[in-house]
Amino acid sequence: MKIVLVEPEIPHNTGAIGRTCVALDLELILIRPLGFAIDDTNVARSGTRYWKYVNLSQYDNWGHFINQNRPKKEEIFFFEETGETSFYDAQYSRNAYLIFGSESKGLPQEIIQKMPDRVFSLPMKNSKVKSLNLSNAATAAIYQAMKFHW
Repeated sequence: MKIVLVEPEIPHNTGAIGRTCVALDLELILIRPLGFAIDDTNVARSGTRYWKYVNLSQYDNWGHFINQNRPKKEEIFFFEETGETSFYDAQYSRNAYLIFGSESKGLPQEIIQKMPDRVFSLPMKNSKVKSLNLSNAATAAIYQAMKFHW
């Protein structure tokens, strides 16, 4: 299983997700542009002493990532608040790519429009909240996906 962050903007979120990836032995994939330098002390601080253990891959853009990895459609899981299917109802594979967009913009529409049936949401009861913090949403999705393969 792999975690993909498309154009993340906040180093603390990426650092926290990296720490979760280390804990669960998952690869973290970053798609540029990033809103920070990867060697930013804020990233390392959020990942604390674990950042050096992150299995990290970086790609210049979405197309480069797709061309290099060639994931099967059933291995792709986009997470957006607009997803019509709950992340509880997804059938996660061992080779799943859990894909999250930037904190301010989410995933680019040109990416998710090609596979609307692969867009999932995390349910929220209160409509006053538009979305969850990226690192919280990613961690919730990671544990939900891994429960089938623990």
